[in-house]
Amino acid sequence: MRGISDNVHGVILALSSSIFIGASFIIKKKGLKKASATGGTRAGSGGHAYLLEPMWWAGMLTSKSQGANFAAYAYAPAILVTPLGALSIIVSAVLAHFILKERLHIFGIVGCVLCLVGSVSIVLHAPLEKKIESVMEVWHLATEPGFIVYTCVVMVVVLVLIFRYVPKLGQRYLVIYIGICSLTGSLTVMGVKAVGIALKLSFEGKNQFKYYQTWLFTVFVIVFCLLQLNYLNKALETFNTAVVSPVYYVMFTTLTILASMIMFKDYDHQTATQIITALCGFITILGGTFLLHKTKDMGNNPSTNAILLPKNNKDIESSKPTNEKPKETVEV
Repeated sequence: MRGISDNVHGVILALSSSIFIGASFIIKKKGLKKASATGGTRAGSGGHAYLLEPMWWAGMLTSKSQGANFAAYAYAPAILVTPLGALSIIVSAVLAHFILKERLHIFGIVGCVLCLVGSVSIVLHAPLEKKIESVMEVWHLATEPGFIVYTCVVMVVVLVLIFRYVPKLGQRYLVIYIGICSLTGSLTVMGVKAVGIALKLSFEGKNQFKYYQTWLFTVFVIVFCLLQLNYLNKALETFNTAVVSPVYYVMFTTLTILASMIMFKDYDHQTATQIITALCGFITILGGTFLLHKTKDMGNNPSTNAILLPKNNKDIESSKPTNEKPKETVEV
């Protein structure tokens, strides 16, 4: 019963956090746009003029609700908490439609619904959190060969992206910025879970900060959070928010679930039905994100709108090219 109660606490914390995180995307992007409008160097070009913009700092304060999400990891497994970030996609996409005028068309709405349905499927079949009595148990899991290999692979890929691909292709391909954020984010979540467990146990009277491993986890989380923040700002300023949010969510969720499975072995005691259902839920999320990505420009393309929603025959005729040659009349 304690495992179920902890999962409920984790879900409530994660849901409340997602609402504020979704709003923070929009507020920060408004700040980035205002900073660029004043003549400062854009974040996508390596500038940091946004640090002088109050609107951006307001978005940062709003995103501090991430603390509730961090706390959720102390109560529930990452496989349960992370997919609930789908709510932040819906919040940011809807607010972007009304505030940033980044139109959310019908396919975008369907994509958001698919993301939500897939997340619910994962949540309903998530495993219960294993009982951990000391941060040393987490350290033991983090230093097992499997997770060490995963960490090394992530670090190599991140360094290659930063030093080889960001300077040349970062402005063209969203996956580069988001890839850096997601790869480092999967490791950050494992560190956050360790720090969260340490805080939880310390509040219960079992001081975990007497171990140097707790401080190593804390420093690790701070450094990786700053790295993620830098490249997420670049992605937000360069690309459409309605696309950044879901792509970041899917990549981040995929890699976090993978890292959690390697480190905590979450699915060891799950049945085949539960694993397959969770996998189907994840594929549903991928389908929703693909739909959002492939139709991201449809809402701002007049010609596409005319094809999808023609008002009358006159509108259809007026959309034809003006340089079209008139058809010749053949007399019989």
